[in-house]
Amino acid sequence: MPAAPHGPSLALERRLVREGFRLVAGVDEVGRGCLAGPVVAAAAVLPDPWQVKGVNDSKKLDPARRRVLAAAIKQKAVAWAVASATPTEIDSLNIHRASLLAMRRAVNALAPSPDYLLVDGRFVLEHSLPQEAVTSGDAKCLSVAAASILAKVERDGLMQALSWVWPQYHFAANKGYGTREHQEALRVHGPCPVHRRSYAPVAQRSLDLGLA
Repeated sequence: MPAAPHGPSLALERRLVREGFRLVAGVDEVGRGCLAGPVVAAAAVLPDPWQVKGVNDSKKLDPARRRVLAAAIKQKAVAWAVASATPTEIDSLNIHRASLLAMRRAVNALAPSPDYLLVDGRFVLEHSLPQEAVTSGDAKCLSVAAASILAKVERDGLMQALSWVWPQYHFAANKGYGTREHQEALRVHGPCPVHRRSYAPVAQRSLDLGLA
């Protein structure tokens, strides 16, 4: 299913409803590539018709627009949930497995429970529900795009809060990604408790400081 030229749609969700599934949830995660902070996932079941305009892949929206849309999604969705996996879990499991864990937690938190999952990416979840992986799902499926917005806004808020605790890393600005400023802070201060020790730049700095 190619990406819609004007953004994601409910076409796949509608096909599944015609096949007999009642509540189709889109699932997505954000924060895989960050050096610090959790990976955050969200799941969303949208009504049809969907009347909130502008829902799209969260990467294509500015922060203010994402916040407005996240509030609307929470108000209008049939069900929504967010969940995460911690830096410790990421280091223990690896980021791939931790991302799937966060998505599974988000699905399990949905009420009412869905009966089919559309999972962004190339991998399905370890879950009893029928599901399919949708490559670039946040650009194709409206429910996945809604989940991407919820996850991004949630994670950005978490990183803003962490910036108050560890201001030297500028998490509010870089959201934990490995910007030049962030890596310079790592060089000067070393890693803090929310850094992912299994990621190469953090692991190397830990070695340099004798913290590994």
